[in-house]
Amino acid sequence: MPNPREIPSLDFLKGFDATARHLSFTLAAQEMFLTQSALSRQIKTLEEQVGHPLFVRGHRELRLTEAGAALQPVVRAVLADLARAVTAIRNRHGARRVNLSTTIPFASLWLIPRLPRFRQAHPDVEVFVSADTQLVDLERGEIDVAVRYAPEDRAPANATRLFGERVVPVVSPALLRDRRRPLRKLEDLAGHVLLHLEDPLGRWPWMDWSTWLTSSGVPDLKPAGNLRFSQYDLLLQAALSGQGVALGRSPLIDHAVARGELVMPFPKRYDSPRGYFAMRGAQAAGRTEVRQFIAWLCAEAAAGGDAGPSDPDGGAGANLRQEGQRKGKPRPAPRRSAAARRNAKNKTRINIKSNIG
Repeated sequence: MPNPREIPSLDFLKGFDATARHLSFTLAAQEMFLTQSALSRQIKTLEEQVGHPLFVRGHRELRLTEAGAALQPVVRAVLADLARAVTAIRNRHGARRVNLSTTIPFASLWLIPRLPRFRQAHPDVEVFVSADTQLVDLERGEIDVAVRYAPEDRAPANATRLFGERVVPVVSPALLRDRRRPLRKLEDLAGHVLLHLEDPLGRWPWMDWSTWLTSSGVPDLKPAGNLRFSQYDLLLQAALSGQGVALGRSPLIDHAVARGELVMPFPKRYDSPRGYFAMRGAQAAGRTEVRQFIAWLCAEAAAGGDAGPSDPDGGAGANLRQEGQRKGKPRPAPRRSAAARRNAKNKTRINIKSNIG
């Protein structure tokens, strides 16, 4: 039997696995929720315990040494076996749990308002929601289900499509009622503050107000002001509080629209080239609670209405497609009593982890 003192710390091995996969202390530290210096110290300590360097540290380059390359597959296999064993023990002793990884906007705007229904249908299943901007490796064994925001034409082959996405301006009802600043025609946007999602790399051109205004025939419109946000859920919170006009992402905004918390002053909607896809981790195959959760996701997506097909070429601007106009405004759903809201909240156990405030 090996001497326990000769076995490195599990935290050190997890840090080594992340660094070996990313070949970047920065990216590995983000995944481990550590500072770069803390992770670097862990790796240095592990190298001292092993007795050999595990990485070649160059200028803006990180490579595995021969010892590191030999250790990596062993560490990865051990971590995967450990995750499977813990999952099996939980299942045998009735602690049924689904670990979900997804984006912050999907979790806060679409998933959380609907989770009480899953809890009511499956009260013995605990749901852990990890909301993050980083992609996780589904082969590592820590995540059972991932919902990813991906281009329609580049979605993983084993993914289940939940819905596409459409973009439409939204405002709070109070702002729409402001007679001093009407919102009857597109040109009226000049009297309002526009809420922007900061995108310095140009990754989401369909969420850019200049793209939307150009596609709508008012490319030279100058708003009364601009507010910019790094996270979409913060942007939408500003819209809910009446601070300006946002580009809403349906179906992420559908819950707020149904409750009358947001309204759509203009009938034009444009498709984005992305959609939301559910994926199952390799270690989750055969687990009843995982199948139940994915089936529930699909049912909720279908019940909420599909957001429509998206441009397969990922184009924006002139390539955006305009949906046919709808007449009338959506009616707010009846508001539940405070007691009913508290009861629904108490029936749901939700854990949310995010490395962004």
